[in-house]
Amino acid sequence: MSARNSQANKAAARERLRLERERQAKKEKARRQVIVGVSAVAVLAIAGGIGYAVVQANKPTQWEAAKDAKNVTAPKNTTGENGTTVVIGKPAAKKTLELYEDSRCPVCATFEQAVGETLKKDVDAGKYKVRYVGATFIDNVTRGEGSKNALSALGAALDVSPEAFMEYKAALYSAKFHPEENDDKFAKDSYLLEVADSVAALKGNAAFKKHVEDGTFDAWAMKMSATFDKSGVRGTPTLKMDGKAVTAAGSENAPMTVAEYTAAIDKALKG
Repeated sequence: MSARNSQANKAAARERLRLERERQAKKEKARRQVIVGVSAVAVLAIAGGIGYAVVQANKPTQWEAAKDAKNVTAPKNTTGENGTTVVIGKPAAKKTLELYEDSRCPVCATFEQAVGETLKKDVDAGKYKVRYVGATFIDNVTRGEGSKNALSALGAALDVSPEAFMEYKAALYSAKFHPEENDDKFAKDSYLLEVADSVAALKGNAAFKKHVEDGTFDAWAMKMSATFDKSGVRGTPTLKMDGKAVTAAGSENAPMTVAEYTAAIDKALKG
């Protein structure tokens, strides 16, 4: 082989090596750009995810939004600011019994199962009116929603009629339907509607069903709950007449039998 050919071959080899190095360098650069791009997208995705999570965490819940609502839809058959005054009975009745209850309260259920029918008969007879004040504090203790949801559903029943309200309240507290305190069954609209099927005026009532499922009276329920919170009452059931507690004789507790209730009411009506 001549020196010239040898030099030419070496030059060609060097050129091929240079081209290969350039190709590899371009390939490596492209690879690095892809990695950087993917990393940037990942960082943005993580940041976006964190941002979304923060927004969701700070977003008010359904009930927080209802609590802060400026426009409140109150049920029919209510009066007062935001419709939080619920008085049931004959207008001619001179006395008004204030009844403070939480729908999830097991003692309220015991009271209603024992005394509720007597209370209803007294109201129907015009012996006195009853002013209902609903509470939701058990939800705060158990981190549930049943007290609030049941109170909203009671608003939907009250929108139908005072009688439907009283019958639905009795059904919610009944031995058949009232859950254990830690069982948040009332948080489910489907269960509230199941209970409502036991009340003639509510069974198959499309307007009532829609109000329950849409949460029409959620804001009203929260305003009612705030009324309870401002009342100074610390437990349920609590009964008052003329601002004085109605209790079982020799006790600071609500009367829990018909005999105790009748005696306490008769005393309060005279006082």
